[in-house]
Amino acid sequence: MDIEKVTVRSFAKMKEKGEKIAVLTAYDFFTARILDQIGMDAILVGDSVNMVFYGSPTTLSINMDQMIYHTKAVSSAVKRALVIADMPFLSYQTNTSDAILNAGRFLKEGGAQAVKIEGGREMAETVKKIIEVGIPVMGHIGLTPQSIHKLGGYAVRGKTEEDRKYLMESAKILEGVGCFSLLLESVPKELAETISKSLKIPTIGIGAGTGCDGQVLVINDILGLFEDFKPKFVRRYAELGKEIRKACLNYLNDVKSGRFPSEEESY
Repeated sequence: MDIEKVTVRSFAKMKEKGEKIAVLTAYDFFTARILDQIGMDAILVGDSVNMVFYGSPTTLSINMDQMIYHTKAVSSAVKRALVIADMPFLSYQTNTSDAILNAGRFLKEGGAQAVKIEGGREMAETVKKIIEVGIPVMGHIGLTPQSIHKLGGYAVRGKTEEDRKYLMESAKILEGVGCFSLLLESVPKELAETISKSLKIPTIGIGAGTGCDGQVLVINDILGLFEDFKPKFVRRYAELGKEIRKACLNYLNDVKSGRFPSEEESY
């Protein structure tokens, strides 16, 4: 049976029908294959990999080659879901030519079908140029982790009147230049809902309440694999960190005691 591929047009149709869009991050072949097989609408190869895979305190230090490596692994597993690659810090902010070239690498080398770019109205011209050469772009406003030092921490955005005006204006501008969707991160739920209703393109929320057209979370968070902290907006669907620790400890003890391997497990 043919599998209907999720595309940027699928996102638009889902918003029109009022169907919620489900997105999770993935960074490897096996996880991406599972997400694709269960029917996840989109898989984001997030620069969050720098924290949950490489153990860095922020997303800032990951580079293009690393991101393409993980994107290629994910794309190799996926048949149905839309694969969106996160453009890392300084891969698009320097100049438009760099931005187009790097975005194109995600499609040519990584096998992605779209890229995600952080920033509001200040990134509009860059986003427009990338879209004009045929590369779909998901915008990202609210808490933008690549600007964490400028923002002074991982705080909710949109609490002040100035912030609210900026976010509303940025959402409209990014839609206007052609973004196929918009990620809203750590935004008050009332503001996120207002933005979502004002746009024709779908919004994907993370810590932005129920009024968005879809949701995204980091897979390590929902599985309990990233145990350093748990944001308020994360729901833990499993505690695999504890289970992995228990299983590996049992293996360690069995090897040390000589209980593994048994006669049945030997040739």
